[in-house]
Amino acid sequence: MGTEELSGRDFAAVTAAAGIVLVDFRDEASGSSRAFAAVFDDAARRHPDLRFARVDVRAEPELAEAVGVQRAPSLMVFRDGVPVFAEPGWLPADSVELLIATVRQLDMAAVRATFPEPVRRR
Repeated sequence: MGTEELSGRDFAAVTAAAGIVLVDFRDEASGSSRAFAAVFDDAARRHPDLRFARVDVRAEPELAEAVGVQRAPSLMVFRDGVPVFAEPGWLPADSVELLIATVRQLDMAAVRATFPEPVRRR
């Protein structure tokens, strides 16, 4: 499937979808972002059943701020609309593979029971 570009307009819909979504917040001017982009894009090719997306933090600073990204690269992972991982910095390929395997094995009923959605007040 490859890696798709996300913006503030489609971020919520993409990350709320069923399945596993990995989002790389990157800055092409950053050497570590470029290094992680290669690892991330390779993982996307190895896992076509997952959704891989990137956000350009320079083009989408409001989105990065809204989700708490303070530096690039940063990786966020969502499963069935639930954020299950968020970490700044780049990961080596073997760590990305371990993360994907771990997220695949999550018991989402237990995750939701442990971390219920906050009550929204009107």
